[in-house]
Amino acid sequence: MDSLLKPILPSRSYVAPGALDGQRAPGRLTGRGPVAVIDIGSNSVRLVIYERLCRSPTVLFNEKTLAGLGRGVGSTGKLGDATVEQALASIRRFKFLADIEGCTELHILATAAVRDARNGEDFIAAVEKICGTKLRLLSGEDEARLSAMGVASGFLRPTGVVGDLGGGSLELVTLRDGEVGNGRTFPLGGIRLEEAADGSVRKAEKIAADLLAEAGASMSCEGRPFYAVGGTWRSLARLHMFEIGYPLHVMHAYSIAADEALEFSRVVARRDTAALDQIGVVSKSRRSLLPFGAVVMEKVIEALKPSKVVISALGVREGHLFELLTPQERAEDPLLEAAAELAYLRSRSPRHAEELVDWSAGAFAALGLAETADEARLRAAACLVSDLGWRAHPDYRGEQSLNLIAHGAFIGIDHPGRAYIALANYFRHVGLVDEALSPRIRELATTRTKERARTLGAVLRVAYLISASMPGIVPQTRLVAGDDSLILQIPKALASLDGDRLRKRLAQLAKLGGLKGGEVALV
Repeated sequence: MDSLLKPILPSRSYVAPGALDGQRAPGRLTGRGPVAVIDIGSNSVRLVIYERLCRSPTVLFNEKTLAGLGRGVGSTGKLGDATVEQALASIRRFKFLADIEGCTELHILATAAVRDARNGEDFIAAVEKICGTKLRLLSGEDEARLSAMGVASGFLRPTGVVGDLGGGSLELVTLRDGEVGNGRTFPLGGIRLEEAADGSVRKAEKIAADLLAEAGASMSCEGRPFYAVGGTWRSLARLHMFEIGYPLHVMHAYSIAADEALEFSRVVARRDTAALDQIGVVSKSRRSLLPFGAVVMEKVIEALKPSKVVISALGVREGHLFELLTPQERAEDPLLEAAAELAYLRSRSPRHAEELVDWSAGAFAALGLAETADEARLRAAACLVSDLGWRAHPDYRGEQSLNLIAHGAFIGIDHPGRAYIALANYFRHVGLVDEALSPRIRELATTRTKERARTLGAVLRVAYLISASMPGIVPQTRLVAGDDSLILQIPKALASLDGDRLRKRLAQLAKLGGLKGGEVALV
């Protein structure tokens, strides 16, 4: 095989001697990691390997097995032999994969099924023997706190109530500006509820309603979001996403108005699952528990009265890692950290990308465009990722940049925010007209969002023409407002940068700000 490949492989003269013999590619970030987490739940056993421990961790590997450890625990009080065997087989594989990846840390978490089973200690001993490290058995209080911390890590200072639906239990906990408040655990996990109700949705509705009746008084989130965590609820939201033809298939921060979520949950709970139009988007292994997850969602909304349901892709695992960070690291903005990492890994000059943040703020001020704090951070993130598409073919840089950003693994951002950043970079590459732009992405953006994105795209088009994507140039220039024009001030030492193309782009930007034209002034 080697002899066949040699004639067509490049010389790799760009690679330092011995670099290909190492474990890390140049596109991998260094630090504390890789870090592996094995999460042993009542329904699934999952391995997630993260690149490193940081504010916005990137997943290197993710695999789960639906072992169903929680099945029968409610009635027999024990973990079943078959489910234990399946779970341990998966954990052996997961430990081996973590070793292959070169993980510097392995964290093992176990939740309700192992906690409640009489033979849970035997299972823990078997897991620890396989992995050679201690297992952390989470109490209901631990689960609630870590679920809330996972949501706090995935959103920017969230306020509301977090609900984590597993196979064995439901944890509810309050959040205020990202700080974890009171929490409660209910025996309403999908597997446990199905067994307690003998498979009857009607019985399940009464059980859930009775158990959650008091939660509304102590944990009401009227007028605030309910953050939903857990695989069954993600499946429910995915089904809703495809039912309505939503334009962006990203689960994290997917938002559903509470009244819509309530009606949809009732439909899913009562209708034959196989008859649901888009049921094919839900894995077959999840479908049996979907009606019971829908029942719990219905009763949570009725009891807590949230304004909307927001899906969180982050939960106990990420909460555990978030807890390991320093207070200073936890206080960082996850969106800006992720954008800065991408600038470092993918742009021609990370420093140039950072320079654009302040320069674009000055441009917006010159155009008389005021920003909210959230709009300012979105603009900053858009600047940081504005050069991700430079290796693509010029005809497709706009489209590829838009797709890469809209579908990126960002946290700390909602879907309209994704649209803003993606559109700004689309306009930066293709120009300020949007005839070729898919109407689907525009559905996520308000008129204000789209016009701000267009303006930022125009600002970036001027900046990149000044700098050729290299650092140190843009900060020497400045956009200011004249009487009825936009003036680009350039030092005399950089006078050669002036030209027809630059003046044309400057005029386009000026018109977006309601000014008659643009000028270049040497200072």
